[in-house]
Amino acid sequence: MKKSVLVIIATYLSIIIIGALLLMLPVSSHTGSIEPENALFTSVSAITVTGLIVVDTSTYFTFFGQLVILILLQCGGLGFMMFSTIIILMVGKSISLREKIIIENDFTTGTYKSIKELIKKVFLLTIGFELIGSIILFFQFSNMELKTRIFSSIFHSISAFCNAGFSTFSNSLENYTNNPGINITFAVLIISGGLGFLVLNEIFSFIKIKNKHFSKISLHSKLVIITSITLIIVGFLIIFIEELLNKSNNLSYNSKILSALFQSITARTAGFNTINLNLLSYASIFFILILMFIGASPGSTGGGIKTSSAGMVVAYFRSRLKGKDKTDIFYRNIPVKNIEKAFLVIIISLILISISFLLLLSFETKFKLIELLFEVISAFGTVGLSLGITAELSLPSKIIIMITMFIGRIGPLTILIALSKRKSKAVINYPQENIMIG
Repeated sequence: MKKSVLVIIATYLSIIIIGALLLMLPVSSHTGSIEPENALFTSVSAITVTGLIVVDTSTYFTFFGQLVILILLQCGGLGFMMFSTIIILMVGKSISLREKIIIENDFTTGTYKSIKELIKKVFLLTIGFELIGSIILFFQFSNMELKTRIFSSIFHSISAFCNAGFSTFSNSLENYTNNPGINITFAVLIISGGLGFLVLNEIFSFIKIKNKHFSKISLHSKLVIITSITLIIVGFLIIFIEELLNKSNNLSYNSKILSALFQSITARTAGFNTINLNLLSYASIFFILILMFIGASPGSTGGGIKTSSAGMVVAYFRSRLKGKDKTDIFYRNIPVKNIEKAFLVIIISLILISISFLLLLSFETKFKLIELLFEVISAFGTVGLSLGITAELSLPSKIIIMITMFIGRIGPLTILIALSKRKSKAVINYPQENIMIG
């Protein structure tokens, strides 16, 4: 397992460096050059499908530069191991056992009957969603010349499904605040990419079968779907109510409904915005922080602690409040090791965010507390939303954000496994002793 984790980390680091070098080529930018740290930051942000930017993607990079970013975020969305394995299979070569294990762990809850069938399904689902999204967006982006229209449609469809948040528009989607078609298209792509392959596959399989019953969907998919829907609805209600009370937000009633729903969806890992986030109330910003921390679902294109972890922790507290010794959801008991893993992920994530936030506070004195915290959690959740300070960060702060984005995409638990020592073979049972709590 540890070797597989090291392979993942090494692969991501390699592609980040290659991406940065390509972005530093004169053909990649209109100015003919880019600072190495900015090229590296952009490469990290793209491969981790985050979307935080230090230079304007629309005006700074040429078509070639934007194409490099598009390839990076597609690799990052699929997972580089999945992407490289597809290429290996296309040229007729076989994949190694290590690659099989990595892909299986990334996209499923356990063993899969055929790794080739798994790869095929993931690839077809991804291409299918991105292709349909591109076609729909092509007809939505009607005010552009043909070449720009085609590329913008493809770029944004891939970016949305991969939950990347990169845009070829300088102000993201702020020009389309009142456009229901574009809002809905992006929302569907973001949600689909954020649910994870396993859930998407089960949804399509569920649609095909004649005798539909909720019991035919796995516990994992049930938990992910319920948690995702709950977060979207609660997020929408809180942001909408807060913005109704927010006098500085001059949007119309209908625009507030549409923008509140969109921000509730995009905040969990996508990073697009249809309104200027600085106009939102502190209460809205606070709940967006929670959404960014939770993030998407396992096996998806997004980051965060994942909806399954949040759902299991809620289920754990619910069971304890009812006086139950075991944690259950939908008449199924959750293994103790899964609960422990969820708590471990949350604790490690909070420690990482705290360290990154503390370091940013040490290096940055001109920004508000909320702006720096927002930046750190956005980087960890690979969201890409910002209150407008990313480009103004100092070099040490950019390095911290890059590391945070990288760990957020790879997963804090994965990094812990890579850094941990091997287990001791000897099993020692020590005497128990109680400690006072509370």
